[in-house]
Amino acid sequence: MNVKTAIYLAAGAALLVSAVAAHAEVRFGIMNEAYPPFFAKDASGKWVGWEVDMMNVVCAEMKESCSIVDMSWDGLIPGLQSKKFDVIWSSMSITDEREKTIAFTDKYYNTPSKLIGAEGAKPGTTVADVSGKTIGIQVSTIQSDYYKKYYAGAASEKTYATLDEAFQDLAVGRIDYVFGDSIPLMAFIHSDFGKGCCSDMGNVKDDPAILGRGIGGGLRKEDTELLAKLNSAIAAVRASGKYAEISKKYFDFDPYGE
Repeated sequence: MNVKTAIYLAAGAALLVSAVAAHAEVRFGIMNEAYPPFFAKDASGKWVGWEVDMMNVVCAEMKESCSIVDMSWDGLIPGLQSKKFDVIWSSMSITDEREKTIAFTDKYYNTPSKLIGAEGAKPGTTVADVSGKTIGIQVSTIQSDYYKKYYAGAASEKTYATLDEAFQDLAVGRIDYVFGDSIPLMAFIHSDFGKGCCSDMGNVKDDPAILGRGIGGGLRKEDTELLAKLNSAIAAVRASGKYAEISKKYFDFDPYGE
């Protein structure tokens, strides 16, 4: 092999490595429990839902292959930091506290927080309304932080690993309220299980410092190139009409919010 041939081969190998790196699989981390309508497993064990559909079109826009890694909600940020996956894509709110640890994409949806209670209970979300009651909240969520600031002196908190567990306790009267993001809570109320047992108590007063500035993808702070690609893809998907097309399959409103 002469020197010129060796140089050409080395250059070709470098280009091949570069191409592979540019199209490496992007691993999306989601919570390993159903969170309809955003994500849940179908009968075959495949992840489906609005957030999964959105992941797929964002990946197509980036021209990247993508996969899903699932784990417990409170393991998502540690899992990201230990490089078990590349992006948290699991209805995680963008908050100042979380931004101390990880970076976020631009928001891809937004939802207020609300309380649901027993059917026939008097609506209301003020401190006076919840006084003496027990509120069910998923652990390590923004709603748990909100409870500590606004409700801790008046009501009791019961934490759960998943919202489903909280819904079950609400349905049988073990707790008085469930506090969480409005879309999954309303989906529960309209489900076969939730009909007749539970009703909407109303949205809580907003506090962006705690409740965040919408839902975004979480990344390691050093992954600036991937962050830029994701932001560009999210904007393109929304501008192209694909965002609205997917959303109409799940909602009768625009989940992007204000």
